[in-house]
Amino acid sequence: MEKHWRSIEEFHGGKDPGPETEAGQEHRNAVLDLLDSRAVDSPATRRDFLKLFGFSIATATVVSSCEKPVQKAIPYLIRPEEVTPGQASYYASTFYDGSEYCSVLVKVRDGRPIKIEGNHRSPVSHGGTSARVQASVLNLYDEARYRDPMISREPVSWEETDRLVREKLSSGRRTVLVTPTVISPSTREAIGLFLKAYPGAEWIQYDETPASGIREAHRILFGRSLIPGFHFDTADYILSLDADFLGTWLAPVEFTRDYASTREVSSTRPRMSRHVQVESGFSVTGTSADIRLPVTPRESQLMLAAIYNRVADATGYPSLLAPPPVHDVEAMTAGLLEHRGRSLVVSGSNDPDVQVLVGGLNYMLGNYGQTLDLDRCIMLKQGDDAKFVDFVASLENGEVDNLVLVNVNPLYSLGGFDALGKAGFTVYAGTAMNETAEACRVVCPDHHYLEAWGDAEPVTASYSLQQPCIRPIFNTRAFQDSLLAWAGETQSYGDLLRSWWKENLAPSAPEGFEAWWKHTLQQGYLEKEPGHPVLEYTPPRVALEPAESGLSLILYQPVSLNDGRYANNPWLQELPDPVSKVCWDNYLAVSPADAEEKGLRDEMVVTLDGIAVPVLVQPGQARGTVSLALGYGRTRAGKVGDHLGINGFRWITRRNGHRCYVNDRIRMEATGETYPLARTQTHHTMEGRPIVRETTLEEYRKDPCAGNHFHVETEAHHQTLYPGVKFDGFHWGLVVDLNKCTGCNNCIVACTAENNVATVGKEEVRNRRIMHWIRIDRYYSGEPGNPQVLHQPVICQHCDNAPCENVCPVSATMHSNEGLNQVAYARCIGTKYCINNCPYRVRRFNWFKYVKNDRFDFNQNSDLSRLALNPDVTVRERGVIEKCSFCVQRIQEKKMEAKLENRALTDGEVQPACVQSCPAGALVFGNLNDEGSEVSRLKKQERNYHLLEELHTLPSVGYLTRVRNSPPGSPGNHEEQNEHNG
Repeated sequence: MEKHWRSIEEFHGGKDPGPETEAGQEHRNAVLDLLDSRAVDSPATRRDFLKLFGFSIATATVVSSCEKPVQKAIPYLIRPEEVTPGQASYYASTFYDGSEYCSVLVKVRDGRPIKIEGNHRSPVSHGGTSARVQASVLNLYDEARYRDPMISREPVSWEETDRLVREKLSSGRRTVLVTPTVISPSTREAIGLFLKAYPGAEWIQYDETPASGIREAHRILFGRSLIPGFHFDTADYILSLDADFLGTWLAPVEFTRDYASTREVSSTRPRMSRHVQVESGFSVTGTSADIRLPVTPRESQLMLAAIYNRVADATGYPSLLAPPPVHDVEAMTAGLLEHRGRSLVVSGSNDPDVQVLVGGLNYMLGNYGQTLDLDRCIMLKQGDDAKFVDFVASLENGEVDNLVLVNVNPLYSLGGFDALGKAGFTVYAGTAMNETAEACRVVCPDHHYLEAWGDAEPVTASYSLQQPCIRPIFNTRAFQDSLLAWAGETQSYGDLLRSWWKENLAPSAPEGFEAWWKHTLQQGYLEKEPGHPVLEYTPPRVALEPAESGLSLILYQPVSLNDGRYANNPWLQELPDPVSKVCWDNYLAVSPADAEEKGLRDEMVVTLDGIAVPVLVQPGQARGTVSLALGYGRTRAGKVGDHLGINGFRWITRRNGHRCYVNDRIRMEATGETYPLARTQTHHTMEGRPIVRETTLEEYRKDPCAGNHFHVETEAHHQTLYPGVKFDGFHWGLVVDLNKCTGCNNCIVACTAENNVATVGKEEVRNRRIMHWIRIDRYYSGEPGNPQVLHQPVICQHCDNAPCENVCPVSATMHSNEGLNQVAYARCIGTKYCINNCPYRVRRFNWFKYVKNDRFDFNQNSDLSRLALNPDVTVRERGVIEKCSFCVQRIQEKKMEAKLENRALTDGEVQPACVQSCPAGALVFGNLNDEGSEVSRLKKQERNYHLLEELHTLPSVGYLTRVRNSPPGSPGNHEEQNEHNG
């Protein structure tokens, strides 16, 4: 087996600094005033009390009687007919935040939306979600939301607001409406009525992170501005150049589902797609690649041009004049030509010159109509950078009298945008506070999407509906209703929505429109037959510059905060980065070679053009490049998100009129200072054990047990004097396919929302007290310059021979008759013996009281934010152990439903939150006693193994060995190594 490691220090045989050293400081505070009346609220008293008295059972029992959360039940005086108290209702709806789309089901308990699930009927998102979609329910209860319309920061009535706005819009000469990309056909109709009411008014769509380069490239190649549909599920060979299509690029949920379907491998189907990733920083997509090449952005362009010319020569098209590439491209060219019509080339660059080469390459390979779809185009990212540049110029010249901004934040995301004050009159319509809204004269609070009607067309001829799941919490109004009111329209937006669907989409069905409308609302989506445009191809003409040797800054969107709109969401702030495992901050990722050359180490501070940024030495970062996440550095996000990290948008550059995420003109200097970062990967140790297992497709074809022989040997030598454990009825288990897991972290947020997991903040994460029930470990293999990565989700293994159960002095942790390892919170006295005896380090201890505690003012402190709590799951007290329960509340719910309907549970009917939310389908849950269940089938595969199975804990969670489709000798293939060391 090859060597796996988690950090640079571990690779060189040392221990990780930072959090490891802080573990011994947990007892740093002495026991003072133990009997003081404030002792219960002290953050250290209880633990020090137990330490002082030797963790005796009697003492621990006394101390554990701390204050319990008060729970109140308010019955309906007049109960709505369709609502049963205590039972959840689900509403099909649509999530769209101006950048990302998902068809969703909203779980509502007693009138409160508390959980977002994917709509499995959707032909676009296929039932998947992202971490941002899962966390969006918390934004509904965000205290940073505007509660009333305001004029000059003073709350006013809607009547007064409308009167002022209509007066100003009518008297101004030039009015400009700026929105994010609008994919709602009915909203476009409302905007059309607004523009008609004010002749000369303009509408500009502005994307914080644009993709206008792709649209411009297709206009050059085909005469039509569009983003084609990408079918990763039909691609056998994928070449991605700086496109994080599994993380944040365009439609990651849809792409993840399609991509994962090509990574399924078994002894009966030993084939899978090959994925080559060429990039500078280490992305989520790069961690899943079979072959990864870390290069600078300019080197990537030259490689693309060289591949283009070789394919052009092979297919009879004219080649381009381009400097020679720095890296060899023969293998990639051969792979693409071998898979003509079954390959796919994508690029995350917003440079039209790069996208023209990508489009031309796909055309010559015959991919359009196969892996690329011009019939069902992606309707996201319609912003026009060139048009917005002209608008900014006219704004700076004082040519804009009235400016209406809707849910955009150019003061934050557009570096140097300081001309807002030159507009005569400014109006902002949006859901929450931001930098742009605070600078506008009038603020019109918008509904959260869970409070509003709406629709969407994310893909050509594929529609979905959005319906309100709760009455507006504050005095807000849909921005479409505001536009209609200012246009002098009497109809509401809800009426306009219905009439548009009736006139444009509803069939002439005999049952009538109302029946069709109700059915479509319940389904949540509608698909129509798209047109079939015939587009004529024009070979590109591109001039590329030679490679530069300076330092390049790569700006990227993190999977948590995206472009910064979720900065005030504590679930996403505490979500570890899939690669670095840093949370609550952004940082400058530096390659190990550059760090050694410049004398840099983790947490040292450097300056970029005079701005201080902490450093993280990132294995796999291309030499000569540094990376910085966007979305941080907000100043008007709210109490959670303000002043965290650095705003990277200031370094956005322009090329051919389009904003680009690469800056080759930066200066980096060391300061000698340090800045602490919170990382979760080094909280636990491998002890040199074979935790993760992987092999290559070539070896797997020879032997399905390749990479997993240790499991076979362990199973053969398992001997015990004790009788085997048997479970009558159900025996719940889970299997994780490491081939499909991308490390996107969606399951972590889904689990947090479902099980009321507390957010602890940066300092407590550094103290190794993060409360997440799911830990996705990231392991490197190979050399630090270009390692490969493997993600491994780790939860409670629900061992049938659990070492945690027999050490609990009060039997608070026990085994159910269905194979679940359970914790009785009311009985737990917090000795932590179970934590010490758990070899998987998956049990969490509540060091503090997180409810109604100003120290942890995140999502469980205020009355508003606690509306997001799931009433089916107990909110844990201070001094209590908690861990994954396999979402036992969901198991019981489905069992009760089946009992009431007098039927048996079907395979796949019970799904824990992590399983239901995974867009890749990497997690499978079910009854191990059912030989025909999917989880039983996977457990029988030769790839299946268990963590630390030599300890004979008999886990109920299995893992399928990672298989890479990388040929021998390729970058990142390390089959020659046989040492395995944590």
